[in-house]
Amino acid sequence: MPIHPIHTDRLVLIPFTLEVARALLAFNTSILAEIGLQPTRFWPDQESMDTLPRIIKRLEQLPEPTGFESWMIVLKRNATVIGDAGFKGAANKEGAVDIGYSIIEQEQQRGYGLETARALVGWAFRHPQVKAVTANCLLENAASIRLLEKLGMQETVRDDELIYWRLTKPATSQYYT
Repeated sequence: MPIHPIHTDRLVLIPFTLEVARALLAFNTSILAEIGLQPTRFWPDQESMDTLPRIIKRLEQLPEPTGFESWMIVLKRNATVIGDAGFKGAANKEGAVDIGYSIIEQEQQRGYGLETARALVGWAFRHPQVKAVTANCLLENAASIRLLEKLGMQETVRDDELIYWRLTKPATSQYYT
């Protein structure tokens, strides 16, 4: 069953397909225009380019995207891709999915990361197999720390480089809408 885009107030999250991910990795951004998006010279940025091989590897293992892979973050007002976010696969045996996100520098500090993360957490929590959403961020990444705290995540542990976070699925939640 095809995965539908997720709409928020200012954004549309569109799941990557194998075709799109392969084209972007080959520096073919014209594929964005083919699917109704506005190419920009700022995305994919280096962080996204580094992630594309993992996205491709996951999508190659599936007949079609499940939604537990990566999504493009698109501004509604101009159909421009400003980043990508998603999960590192389906829920593990404990029912947890790990989330990650990246917004291009030109669009940071505008709340798009939090809007994206809330939408993805809500989407994930609508799936019965998902019991929790986890994340990690660098110790010095103050913006991600604030975002994860605003999302309601709790720090579970930290090491010399990373802080690990968890949000357990509540019985009822604002994330379901």
